[in-house]
Amino acid sequence: MQSRIKEFAAHCATYRTPDTMRAIGQIATTTIPFVLLSAAMYASLEYGYWLTLLLSIPTAGCALRFFIIQHDCGHGSFFASRRANAITGRILSLLTITPYAYWRRLHALHHASSSNLDRRGFGDIDTLTTDEYAALPRLRRIAYRIYRNPAFLLIIGGPIHFLVLQRLPLTLQRPAWEMWSSVMLHNLAMLVFYGGLVFILGWEHFAVLVLPVLIFAAAMGVWLFYVQHQFENTQWDKNGVWDRQTAGLLGSSYYVLPRVLQWFTGNIGLHHIHHLCSHIPNYRLQECLDAKPELKTINRLTILQSFKTAPLALWDTQRRKLVSFQGL
Repeated sequence: MQSRIKEFAAHCATYRTPDTMRAIGQIATTTIPFVLLSAAMYASLEYGYWLTLLLSIPTAGCALRFFIIQHDCGHGSFFASRRANAITGRILSLLTITPYAYWRRLHALHHASSSNLDRRGFGDIDTLTTDEYAALPRLRRIAYRIYRNPAFLLIIGGPIHFLVLQRLPLTLQRPAWEMWSSVMLHNLAMLVFYGGLVFILGWEHFAVLVLPVLIFAAAMGVWLFYVQHQFENTQWDKNGVWDRQTAGLLGSSYYVLPRVLQWFTGNIGLHHIHHLCSHIPNYRLQECLDAKPELKTINRLTILQSFKTAPLALWDTQRRKLVSFQGL
């Protein structure tokens, strides 16, 4: 299997060259519908808030697509120019409410430690082993069960992470000044940007127009990140056994989505390819997959199958799979 993984990695590496025109086109095809949908949300207030909320869902989808573009900029893969990636990533960070340099560093640590049992905690959804869970006192078991509840992760955890926890770089131990300055300057820019929106729209319009988009986009992002790594036959290993390429391919899913949802999610469902070669721009992931059909058979996860991953919460080191609390 190791030789096959190296073959897959070599194949994927041939798709890592950015295309400036495709990148600009993706920005345009995201910005235009985002602006039009935002205007439609404002106009829909005269007809009923149910319509406004309905329109906020595709608007949030566009915000999610902006996040994927920022994500690619953080990997240095969206444009060939490092400066263009940095400028674009920082501008989009206002819409994604995610500080660019801090998130870029944290996400790089995620890629460097994904599926490593000895290096958990960097951009991951907290996952305990069955033995670790069994050793917890009762109150901490209850807390972990609450945290791993899908409703909590999507409705409460996602918005708290994006709106609150990202306001301070607390995830990194002894974060460097660059991380602190990234977060603080981003907070200041958000205060100016969203404060301006409040001034223009008023508090009530801001609350009913902007907040639903941010909350829906956060929930979408958390769900995507969940299914990308939290599925039954994922892979976790300890130091000494863990291998980055193996973990990238076998510890990440291939989330099969309808074309319209793949557009909104910027092809990030092809996550096993992304982790195998993180420098492939999102707009080249599909052609990379199509050119190597064997990749379509690895960790394939349909929408229906993804719903069945929701109860999974613990890594069983003996059976080497994720299990639910009922599966203990």
